[in-house]
Order: sequence, then structure tokens, then C-alpha cells
Amino acid sequence: MFQALAGQALDARELRILPLKLAAGEVVFEPEQIHPYVYVVRSGLLKLHYRQANGEEWIKSFSHEGLFFGSLAALQPQGRSSFAVTALEDCELERLDYRELEALAERDAGWMKALYRAMRLFAARKEQRERELLTLSPPERYQAFLREDAALAARLPLKELALYLGITPVSLSRIRARLSES
Repeated sequence: MFQALAGQALDARELRILPLKLAAGEVVFEPEQIHPYVYVVRSGLLKLHYRQANGEEWIKSFSHEGLFFGSLAALQPQGRSSFAVTALEDCELERLDYRELEALAERDAGWMKALYRAMRLFAARKEQRERELLTLSPPERYQAFLREDAALAARLPLKELALYLGITPVSLSRIRARLSES
């Protein structure tokens, strides 16, 4: 993935890549952990989410095959994660230590380009999500999600998709029924 981002071959001999297998329901990390790692998803589906003290949950994003994730807050020196990550399906991940990626980027222009492009992609995804939450109605958010990744929508339990859209499962069911009628 990083080679594709860099647009060139990268020397990864110094990079320790830890393969991980998770069962559905397992947690990758919790909020407030020192966790300076980036993950590449080889297979499976995960939710990145916030939990409130009252038990409410808000899903900030999903990560699946070919995508990467990490807590930007936790990548800072002594930073801590600000959200949790839980597997929704059995997953195969690769864990990379961000400090090692940074060290490689300081010495190698190809790695610097890969990290820059990864951060740019990450920021663009976050900006799109913010725009959708602030400017689109729930039915519009649902339709935008379907346009963006209908295959992902088919993999998600109704409750998880509703939490991502910022609505209740009942509201999502009503939206889906209205859209199927039209």
C-alpha cells in the first residue's frame, strides 16, 4: 500500500510489520491508550468509534480491505488514542510502528511521499465526512453512503450503519422504506 502511495518501490527492510488476526468483536485499541501504531487492513471490517459515559456510541468511520487507520492523537509523542477500534468481522491486519515510519521518512524521500499522501488521503476522508454530517439530511447521508460504497453498506448491520449516519436504526429503516417506494 505504501509503495502505491509513493508511486515507487520502497525499502521496507527496517520496518517491522506485525501481522494480526482478530475475531469479530475483538478490540484493536481503546480510548486513552498510548498507541503509536498504524494499521493496514488486509481483510475484514472494523468500526472506529467513540463511546460516551452513558453507553451511547458514535461511529466515526469504517475501515476495510485496502484501507489504513490509526489515531492521529496517539501518533504524537506520548499521545493517547481518542477513540476505540473494534472488528465487525474476522480481520487480518498489519501493524506498523509510526515512529519507525517517521524515521524512514526522515531518511528517504519515497517514504516521505508515501506518508504525505497517506495523511492527505486521511484528511480528505475526514473532510468529506464532516461535510456530509454538517450539510446533508439523514436521507441524503444514506444515499451518499450508498453511492460511495454500496458493497460496504451490504456488509454492515443496520445498527452500525445507523450509528455512522448519526440516526437511530428505526429512522434508517424508515428512510430505506421510503427510498425503495420511490
